[in-house]
Amino acid sequence: MNKQRNSSSRARIVTPPPGPNARKLLARDKKVVSPSYPRDYPFVMDHGRGAEVWDVDRNRYIDWAAGIAVAATGHSHPKLVAAIQKQAEQFLHISSDYYHESMIRLGERINEIAPMKEKVGVFFANSGTEAVEAAIKLARYATKRQRFIGFLGAFHGRSMGSLSFTASKYVQQERFFPTMPGVVHVPFPDTYRPVLEMPRQGDYGDAVIDYIERVIFQSILPPDEVAAVLVEPIQGEGGYIVPPPNFFPRLREMCDKHGILLIADEIQSGVGRTGKWWAIQHWGVEPDIVCIAKGIASGVPLGLMAARQSIMKKWVAGAHGNTYGGNPLACQAALTTLDLIEDGMMDNAAAMGEFIMDALAEMQVRHPSMGQVRGKGLMLGVEFVQDKATKQPARALREEVVQYAFQHGLIMLGCGRSTLRIAPPLMIQKPLVEEALEIFEDAVTTAEKKHKML
Repeated sequence: MNKQRNSSSRARIVTPPPGPNARKLLARDKKVVSPSYPRDYPFVMDHGRGAEVWDVDRNRYIDWAAGIAVAATGHSHPKLVAAIQKQAEQFLHISSDYYHESMIRLGERINEIAPMKEKVGVFFANSGTEAVEAAIKLARYATKRQRFIGFLGAFHGRSMGSLSFTASKYVQQERFFPTMPGVVHVPFPDTYRPVLEMPRQGDYGDAVIDYIERVIFQSILPPDEVAAVLVEPIQGEGGYIVPPPNFFPRLREMCDKHGILLIADEIQSGVGRTGKWWAIQHWGVEPDIVCIAKGIASGVPLGLMAARQSIMKKWVAGAHGNTYGGNPLACQAALTTLDLIEDGMMDNAAAMGEFIMDALAEMQVRHPSMGQVRGKGLMLGVEFVQDKATKQPARALREEVVQYAFQHGLIMLGCGRSTLRIAPPLMIQKPLVEEALEIFEDAVTTAEKKHKML
């Protein structure tokens, strides 16, 4: 039987998960796989098509996580599969010590869409954390400065350099001290949960920049020792937090004033997810370096670091490199992904994001636990609270929403203290969105009744 025909017009759970086949695989997994992976529920995938996935017990789900915003073009898009198969017949690997056309073409393609007017050089890696590591090293090398500014709530990876910037959950740093020295963290401009006083003029973005200038640069960090500021245009793991309008223009101005590089971590927010190629473009600001991964190759491991050529050219041969960077399968997957996103999926992300935001805003009125709805395109977050007046995070309720959704055919992931992220494949269509919204609201209603909020 063709598994694709198992789909119905409704999410369908034929065996309460985890079913017997899933339980067998979970038992085998426990014996051989690291326990460090933060698995939220026992979903054991068999196959996926578009924005739908099936587990090994034939349960069908709508995917609102996309492998943490990775499956940008949906699961197993036929054009992507064909491109990978064609490349596999030619060759699977040639190290970055040599050359091949798809690597060059991808570098050219990134130049066409990069969020800087100046031409960029591209470093090819295997993951987001490797892209961040490359950016950190290039910033130090190019500026001859050693120190950095990061943000509370940030997630930039788990290797020791990128981990020094990561500040979303302490468990990510626990027992790994010392990480790379030289990083000072400041508050991210979260308007829903501000920790600094609002300025008399401007918005909360001004408050954060004023804090850096008047406190950090005056007391603990000489600005002429700072190589770069590393920032997510929209915080991902920290809670899908969107900064206010003044933040990025003021941040760019501050960096220019002190000769500091601006590194945009677009690993989760980039490649069309917010309705633009790069989330930072919503604020009309150009970074000096951009880190790219996740959705760039629709699930084939790939990380890229793109920097202005005036910065990148300061590197010399041997200053940085790797074995698998520019893998031909990954490059072909990325080139096909970019074509698909440009050919309608980015516009669809903007349209479906607006539709979901409107539906969530309407839903928010009916549900006392939905404290804030935020995001851009298909990078949306719903923050759950115990009370809308106090904004006390409702983490337990959030977890119950996640579990209920899973049991009823919707894949979701949490982030931040009590936020649910909505990050489906960029090709998702309205019928699946409406179906998912219905499951989601049922989950919220059930959790609120349990917590006596309704």
